[in-house]
Amino acid sequence: MEHNIGSMDRTTRILFGAVTGLLSLAILASVISLPTVVSPLLGVVSFIMMGTSVTGFCPLYTLLGVDTCSASPQ
Repeated sequence: MEHNIGSMDRTTRILFGAVTGLLSLAILASVISLPTVVSPLLGVVSFIMMGTSVTGFCPLYTLLGVDTCSASPQ
């Protein structure tokens, strides 16, 4: 697997994954009143975001031909 996630993208994914993970836990703890069905969905999103940021590889980016790893400011 070749890396296709750049550093800014990685940081964004980590932050988004952490926030969705915390929201998932807050729903389970009844701190936020949303349907409990939303909690596992947010948990899966969090897991995917954190996993792709750790590996530096996004399968969806490969399908779409996106590579933020080599993106340089113009």
